[in-house]
Amino acid sequence: MSSLKTKLDQAAFAALQFSYSPYSQKKIGASLQLTNGKCYSGCNIENASYGGTVCAERVAIWKAFSENPATEKITEVVVASVEKDPWPPCGFCRQVLAEFCTPETIVRLINSDGKEVTYQFKNLFPAAFKPEHLKK
Repeated sequence: MSSLKTKLDQAAFAALQFSYSPYSQKKIGASLQLTNGKCYSGCNIENASYGGTVCAERVAIWKAFSENPATEKITEVVVASVEKDPWPPCGFCRQVLAEFCTPETIVRLINSDGKEVTYQFKNLFPAAFKPEHLKK
């Protein structure tokens, strides 16, 4: 296992520990790396008003792009869970990821049992709505 993979895995599992998920009982952590090498993580934070809930992937993205220019891109995303099967990003998160990923961005889904599923973003969300669609 490469040190980067270990670093992102560890960051995602560390973030998962702070999950506030009293409604779904699903603890999720995410980490990502940008093209400039900086790494960020986040956990899911739920709210009784479900529209106020935010997923781990989006927390990590908000943190990253509140401190870096949008010209940076995400090179890798890790989503960690303690679920039986690795947990994929929801549709809302896939669309937000589409804003900051490249088609080749690696998205790895891991769980505490050591199961892992890896995608390139273009295969995880092949028909993403992209900013260039607004220019047509």
